[in-house]
This record gives sequence, C-alpha cells and structure tokens, in this order.
Amino acid sequence: MESSSKGLLTQVTQFWNLLDDLAESNPEGYEKFIQQQLKEGKQLCAAPQPQLCLQTRILKPKEKILFINLCQWKRIPAPQSSTHPVPLSVGRPEDMSETSDVYTVIDVAYNPDVLQAAEKDHVKKDQLIQIAMKCIEEQLQITLSQFYHITTFKIKGNIQRMKKNLMGIQSDPTDLREKIRKELTLEQIKSSTVSNPDHFPQLLLPKDQVSSEKGCLIEEISSTEIQVEMKKPAYELKMVADQNEKPLKIELKVELPGINSVSLCDLHVSEDDLLIEVSEKYRLHLNLPESVDTETTTAKFIKEKATLIVTMPLV
Repeated sequence: MESSSKGLLTQVTQFWNLLDDLAESNPEGYEKFIQQQLKEGKQLCAAPQPQLCLQTRILKPKEKILFINLCQWKRIPAPQSSTHPVPLSVGRPEDMSETSDVYTVIDVAYNPDVLQAAEKDHVKKDQLIQIAMKCIEEQLQITLSQFYHITTFKIKGNIQRMKKNLMGIQSDPTDLREKIRKELTLEQIKSSTVSNPDHFPQLLLPKDQVSSEKGCLIEEISSTEIQVEMKKPAYELKMVADQNEKPLKIELKVELPGINSVSLCDLHVSEDDLLIEVSEKYRLHLNLPESVDTETTTAKFIKEKATLIVTMPLV
C-alpha cells in the first residue's frame, strides 16, 4: 500500500511538472487545455432544462393520462452521426394528482443540439417524440396511445422535481462541484498516461454520482430504424368564415389513394391538434391554427375520391 501511494505521488508530481512545462513552452496550448477542462466540468454540473411537454395516455396495464417532459441536457451525448443511435435518458415515472385528476409524469432528456435541430423540423421532432414514447413503453412494459399533443406549457410538475429525477442527485450543485474538484486530481491522474505529453486526463463525473442503472443512458433506436414508414398524405386545410368574415370552422380534406373504406381510418382530434393514421400506410399530424370543438367535429369519407373530409367547428 505504501509503495502504491508513493507511486501515485510520483505520478501526481510528474503531472503537475508536465503542466508547468506546458505553461512555459506553449502558453496557448496550456490555456486551451485549462479552458476545455472548465467547459467540460461546467457541462457535467449543468442541470437539464425543459424544452416541451407532451400529453398522451397510458392504455395498458391501466388507463391513465401521461405527461412527458422533453428536456435538453448537456450531459447526454449527441449521436456520433446521422446513422448512429440517438442517446436519451428516461427518468422514473411519478404519479401525481390535481383535484380529482390522477396522472403520471415521465421526464426524458436529449442532447440540446438534437432538440434544437428538430425545433423547426416537424418530421424530426415527431421522430424524437416517437423514440421517447417507444423507449418508455419498452422500459416500463406499458402500452401508450400513439396520439399525443404538445401542451401550451413547457413542463408538467415542479422543475426541481424534474432535475432531481433525471440527475439522481439530492445534494446541492455547489457540493457536487466541490466534490468533483477534490476528486479530480487523484482519480484522473491514476488513469492518465504521463509519459505521453499529448495525452491529458479528461474531466469525468465521480463514479458515485453516475447512476448504476443500465437504463440511465439509452441508445435505443438508430436513425435508420426510426424513419417513419407511413407516408404523409396530400391535404388541404382551410378556415371557413361567415358573411362577416368571422371564422366559423376548420375544414380538412385528406387524399388517401388506395383506401376504399372509412374503417381503415383512425382519427383523433383534440382542441389544438389532429392525428390521422390509415391502415399503416398514411400518417398525418397537424397543429390546428385555432381551438376547435371536439364534440361537434364530424368526418366523412368519399369512397369514389378516396378523400376524408373533417369538419371542426371553432370553440
């Protein structure tokens, strides 16, 4: 044990001498190294931030409303390329209640770059949502409705609860940063190759702060596996107004070539969005420009033209 401690002390001394030499011989390289370590340390200490919230339903084993908080978190790596799996982290499901309503909340985190790239691309955003939902189903052994809508609020529940759920850290962030600072030198110098001046130790989160659960960081579905096979049908969405140009209703016409029966059409309408899935051939998800009355919404299928017409009166 004593010889091991002396060896470690020798490595520590060599490492600091190496940094001193680097600071003198290559000040720019030294500054770059230090700044990189500070940047990576800051990312490891950063907490997840809410991006958007989805509402759907758990169908099995017990039907219940489900809210999914999609969050961005720098600790989650971005995929290595467009053909690599998309990493994500799924928190524990938590049951909550408001008055008489009981619902479940699950927090899911992606790398910020992944979410930002999908922010203005509805297809990519839908794919990320489908990944999260499928991952939740497989992890928790439940069945979710494929119909969802994005809520007007970014997060369901308390933001501190979300952070603790995903991070699994109960201690104050200041304590965590201090712990990282104290453990950085010994833990990393052990694994560093001091004989190679070009190899520097990388700042890593202490082992006791990393979840031991294998499902913490999931590379569940590769980008080639998540491509939506169902086609997006041609459609026309228009607002119908009265003589005084007051909006009355939204009318949607969807062309569905090859479909000859309304029984093949699965239609879901909420106040602010609509989802149509047809016999595993077509899928259309739209955010509606105005809130509609779901109780008076009607739909008819014109078989001769293979066209579905949905009429949605405004609230």
